[in-house]
Amino acid sequence: NKTGADLVIATDPDCDRLGVAVRSRTGEMKLISGNQIGSLLLWYRVKKFFELGVLNQENASHAVTIKTFVTTDLQKVIPERYGVRCIETLTGFKYFGAKLEKYERALPPEIRKKYRELSEEEKRAAQLKHSSFYVFGSEESYGYSGADFVRDKDGNAGALMFCEVAAYAKSRGQTVDQLLDEIFAEFGYFAEKNASLYFEGAQGAKQIERLLESYASAPPNEMLGSKVASIRNFETDTIRDVEGDEIPKQKMSIFELADGTRIAVRGSGTEPKIKYYLFAQRRPGKSRFGSAELEKIKAEVNARLEDIWSWLQTDVEQRLGR
Repeated sequence: NKTGADLVIATDPDCDRLGVAVRSRTGEMKLISGNQIGSLLLWYRVKKFFELGVLNQENASHAVTIKTFVTTDLQKVIPERYGVRCIETLTGFKYFGAKLEKYERALPPEIRKKYRELSEEEKRAAQLKHSSFYVFGSEESYGYSGADFVRDKDGNAGALMFCEVAAYAKSRGQTVDQLLDEIFAEFGYFAEKNASLYFEGAQGAKQIERLLESYASAPPNEMLGSKVASIRNFETDTIRDVEGDEIPKQKMSIFELADGTRIAVRGSGTEPKIKYYLFAQRRPGKSRFGSAELEKIKAEVNARLEDIWSWLQTDVEQRLGR
């Protein structure tokens, strides 16, 4: 506030994750979530590649974005609107890297031999002609990637990309949160809530295992009056991405409700807890959301997430017989 800065950007110590606070339309600094940062970066990159003529209707099917299953579906809706493929993976940029290696291997042998020596423009042309051009990748836990030459989340590149988005917003007389609302108005309002339940000690480990098994053997039929329309069990089901590649097994379940709400549940690999990822959305009809309408929808969708989280906590108590 002393300097009147528009942005505060921070990375973690090894600089692979990026967090951002922005000067909002009210003049206050506002934290934006990892899902929102990624959505802004994705929208801007796809839009700019089309404006610059790098992507067009003829080659868009050879472009690809990547997100994890527990990242906002706004990052699926945006590229699909442009005819760009969206790949979903398990959490971890090693899965992103595996896709990028696959796309490199799909190039003709004569190009692969000199791939590392090519300029970015030459690589892009080869990918769009023979394989897949990687536009952007993101995970909700503040990890972003915008190029094939760094096959991991990259806080440095993320900072540069976000500064460009912020400069674009300012050039139009907007704050970053106003630009984000413009995206919501066009593509729909998408909200997310991440939460965890901790179970300490040996007894806690048994409770975690019991809960995860119960979600697989006795999944809920409905939540707060909305029927469970589909269930994906990543440990037992054979699940493939849109390219036909099989997703590795993991103890995770995703419940899709009839009203579009989505809940992912998985154990933590490093801490004694179960992680819950909640997603809700409201899509516009034939026209964009108006500003007053969008504010009303935000309140309704956010309240829905809180209600679902309360329901899930009560359901956990019942599953554990407390």
